[in-house]
Amino acid sequence: MQSRPTNPDWSALLPVALADGPQRPALYRALRDLIETRRLAPGCRLPPTRDLAARLGLARGVVVAAYEMLAADGFAEARVGAGTFVAADVPALVPLAPGPAEPPPPLRLPGTLGVTPEDPRTMHLFRTLIARHLARPDPRFFAYGDPRGGRELRTAIADYLATARGVRCTPERIVLTAGTQHGLDLAIRTVLTPGDPVWIEDPCYQMARAALEAAGMRLAGIPVDEEGLDVEAGRARAPTARAVYVTPSHQFPLGVVLSLRRRLALVEWAARTGAWIIEDDYDSEFRHAGAPLTALQGIDAAERVIYLGTFSKILFPGLRIGYMVLPPALVAPVTALRARSDRFPSPLLEPALTDFLTGGHLSAHLRRARRTAVAARDALVAGLLAAGLPVRAPDQGLHLIAPLPEGVADSAAIPAVRAAGLGARALSGFYVQAPPRSGLVIGFGGFAADTLGAAARGLAGLDWEALGASAPPK
Repeated sequence: MQSRPTNPDWSALLPVALADGPQRPALYRALRDLIETRRLAPGCRLPPTRDLAARLGLARGVVVAAYEMLAADGFAEARVGAGTFVAADVPALVPLAPGPAEPPPPLRLPGTLGVTPEDPRTMHLFRTLIARHLARPDPRFFAYGDPRGGRELRTAIADYLATARGVRCTPERIVLTAGTQHGLDLAIRTVLTPGDPVWIEDPCYQMARAALEAAGMRLAGIPVDEEGLDVEAGRARAPTARAVYVTPSHQFPLGVVLSLRRRLALVEWAARTGAWIIEDDYDSEFRHAGAPLTALQGIDAAERVIYLGTFSKILFPGLRIGYMVLPPALVAPVTALRARSDRFPSPLLEPALTDFLTGGHLSAHLRRARRTAVAARDALVAGLLAAGLPVRAPDQGLHLIAPLPEGVADSAAIPAVRAAGLGARALSGFYVQAPPRSGLVIGFGGFAADTLGAAARGLAGLDWEALGASAPPK
């Protein structure tokens, strides 16, 4: 093959700042870029190493090493007695198309859902516990672990759930997850197949609906009233349903509690039909008044409940540790699925969280967190009442619903509400099939009381008439 002549201005194509940093890899990358973008064509002869070194002010050994790297990677070929040439079969580099624009980070206006407060005492303790375990790393850090997670943490969780939630389980029945959404995905892929009919609360948690729809389930929205999910309506609407997703302790978003009568009916339905109950117990620890509520799983003698829990609301979402409590028949298939998808949970935070639970620190943290949440709730309620919205303080959870003046559509009001400084969501957007109610869904878990109160009082300046209703009473 006849070689092409060297470009007389070839060295001008190299970047001026080539000498910055390690010189050999910098020269290699520069030459490779010229070859891949066809500015140096296949068959083109590269300058002698001595000449190129002199042009660029580099040691000749740097150029020799860069040429050798090009030859080793197939971008160049050395011919004895002739020199070094651009390889003949180098694929042209196709310019990368720009990826989709990343969405801006979500605004964390006061009232945004899913935000937890930073507890300085808890964070200091976690830093101490993590540092302690990193200083004396467990051998498990350096090997693949149990797909269910470490036994010590699973034992601590089992003890906690038995006492705090009335859950009947052993460590062997617990699988750690990266949060409730991960557990829901594992449950769906284990017990359901595309096309299965599934009950879902109406209104419902939107991320659960998204997971079920993405998996190909046929969703039946089951109405929720003051007693929670209407089991009789579910039997009538989708009698062959294979599962139900439910938030019995604190229905999201309406906040009602599934009554004992409905709980017993739901468990009986699942036992009789062989359906599965996916119980999401997402924020049950935040009970502000009244007796604590036990989990639905605790009354399930037929072993049809898949219980999902998380530390995201108790501690902070960035911890990324949740758990599933499984019926015995599902432990093996869920564990196998977990192993296939991501092998095993990260053991880095497990020892620290285990110490946090077994050392009695969680109960102290929850006492502080509840006091903070109640103060924030009360300030939010006072601010909303001052703005003319007739809201009631909920006895549980980390969010509330504020009804809007008659005739105001929440979807139309949300931009104005957020512009006023309150990070609310439209209640109507959580409905599946039932006629939607209008209202604002507002979180109070992660913001200072005075900040929430001020943001809520800011709604008093909104022109409700312009949003479709007469102004609320002053």
